[in-house]
Amino acid sequence: MFTGIIETLGKISSIEANGSNINFTIESNITPELKIDQSVSHNGVCLTVVGITGNNYTVTAIAETLKKTNLGQLKIGDVVNLERAMILGTRLDGHIVQGHVDQTGTCTAIKEENGSWLFSFTYDASTGNPTIEKGSITIDGTSLTVFNSGKNTFDVAIIPYTYEHTRFSTYKIGSIVNLEFDVIGKYVAKLMQQ
Repeated sequence: MFTGIIETLGKISSIEANGSNINFTIESNITPELKIDQSVSHNGVCLTVVGITGNNYTVTAIAETLKKTNLGQLKIGDVVNLERAMILGTRLDGHIVQGHVDQTGTCTAIKEENGSWLFSFTYDASTGNPTIEKGSITIDGTSLTVFNSGKNTFDVAIIPYTYEHTRFSTYKIGSIVNLEFDVIGKYVAKLMQQ
């Protein structure tokens, strides 16, 4: 489980195919604190640490993960949002995030507004994933509040700290992002469908 509060950025230093899987090696300032078998969120995707060398660690993404997330589009030198699993007994600053990406979305607009930024996204609504006004969503692992919630669109506001310390500063119109919808909202939507 995660909170959606990004700890740091990591840089992709190596990408190796391993059958239908991909091994990503990431350089990060949190590497010395990691252990083999530990869960780390990468752009909102929970992956297991399988190797550590110096300031680099390696994780493996399976074919299903690569198909349903933006990880398969990563290149050497790209940055990723990183968060280690939450520790029980501490503050939950974001919201409950599982690290299980539901689908991808596309950035459709970016507007600077007096020191903050408004980002608009669209997604395939046929999957049944809901957004609600003032509800939570995770974009590339970042916990955010939804506004202007539509059938397949929503907006988020980004403060300067988030813009500077996450991948938001790298987004352009057309950028593909990982979306994890609010876990409580998903359960309520599923119950109402039944």
